[in-house]
Amino acid sequence: MVIFHSFWTVFLFVLFLAITVWAWSARRKADFDEAARLPLEDDVMHETPPHREPQG
Repeated sequence: MVIFHSFWTVFLFVLFLAITVWAWSARRKADFDEAARLPLEDDVMHETPPHREPQG
C-alpha cells in the first residue's frame, strides 16, 4: 500500500507540474490575453432584448 501512495503522490506532482508548464507557456499567452479582455468588451452584443409585459 505504501508503494501505491508513493506512486499516487509522484503522479499528482508531475500532473501539477505539467499543468503549470502548460498554463505559463508562451503558446497560451494569446488565448489568456483574449480571455482577460472579455469582461472589458462592449456588452451590447451580449444583451438580451428587453422584457415585455404581455398585453391584454
